[in-house]
Amino acid sequence: MTRIKLLSKNVLFKRDMFIAFVHGFSCGLPLLITITLLQAWMKERGIDLTTIGLISLVGIPYTIKFLWAPLLDRFNIWRWERRRGWIIFSQILLIFSISTLSFSDPKNSIILVVILSLMITFFSATQDIAVDAYRRESFSDRELGLASSLYINGYRIGMLLCSSGGLILADHLPFRLVFIVISMFLIPPFVITVWIAPEPVHLQGKPQTLKEAVIDPLRDYFKRQGAITILVFIVLYKIGDSMASSMTIPFYLEMGYSKTDIGTVAKFFGFGATLFGTLIGGAGVLKWGIYRSLWIFGLLQAISTFGFSLLYWIKKGVLMLSAVIGFENFTSGMGTSAFVAYMASITNKRFTATQYALLSSLMGIPRVFASSLTGFMAKEAGWPLFFIICTALAIPGLIILLLIRQGIE
Repeated sequence: MTRIKLLSKNVLFKRDMFIAFVHGFSCGLPLLITITLLQAWMKERGIDLTTIGLISLVGIPYTIKFLWAPLLDRFNIWRWERRRGWIIFSQILLIFSISTLSFSDPKNSIILVVILSLMITFFSATQDIAVDAYRRESFSDRELGLASSLYINGYRIGMLLCSSGGLILADHLPFRLVFIVISMFLIPPFVITVWIAPEPVHLQGKPQTLKEAVIDPLRDYFKRQGAITILVFIVLYKIGDSMASSMTIPFYLEMGYSKTDIGTVAKFFGFGATLFGTLIGGAGVLKWGIYRSLWIFGLLQAISTFGFSLLYWIKKGVLMLSAVIGFENFTSGMGTSAFVAYMASITNKRFTATQYALLSSLMGIPRVFASSLTGFMAKEAGWPLFFIICTALAIPGLIILLLIRQGIE
């Protein structure tokens, strides 16, 4: 009997870990639709760089998702269970929004493209909130490390499928068909969530009042010393890296690389470099602590951004492209590993969902608001100076890191 119970527990453990991986895939897939694929489509349709840069503003929901995160804690969606219900709801509307994008055209109906892109980012951000809460409530502290690792792996594969897979498909199919194909990849995660994923047990119950859901988590965070300075640091730490990354697709295309070159070399090679960098970053945090890791990886991120200027001066070459992209993704993976560890370390476990939504929303500000200016900057300054500016933008974050050193491991 004991052996049967242990076997049953092991099966459930494997099932829940598989669900964490699948949820990561479903969260990573939509992220680059409104960045990589939409940028490439707009460039192909002859849209100018300034407009391509401004389209980054459709990612605003990722930066303000903390505003409606308490609603996902407080309410069920229709008659569904709370966590699964919000995930199912988000996935249904994501499939609809992505597939509907195929009926638009950035050249002739840019307003419709913007509206549908905002719908995609809003429902994607909502899914992120629900999935993060689901994962936290489904695993013990001992299991959470492995679950998070599988979630990140699934997330990266979803991003890779959307960006590299989508770009390669776009060399052989019209972009309109590409968006329909991408939306279909969300159907398996939807089916798994409906039929396999159980609702987590809510030992603490759900908030019963608006104050418990909204006010208490924010009050707990802002009563700590240096709360505002920490938020400024979160916004600035990866701003240069994010701004440079937001314009890489138009940069590669203008340099003469084909979409297949970008999809196979820049994305597949970069994907492996990012995963390896994340592992090295995690090991670095264990060896050096969070503070030293943030410093070391922040400097390496800045150096890797300067590599894009070198790529421009050296001109076209697949080997050089691989080296620059590999190093940039490797250092970005290390920086993200230390950055996420830092954010987790300052989150109160009593209010993980809302506080982490607040911090991760701020983390997305450079990708959205600052990146909206990148098209104008690249157009006026030229590619080499643009990437040099992005390199210099790493400095303010490192200066603020000195101010918040106290209390960081």
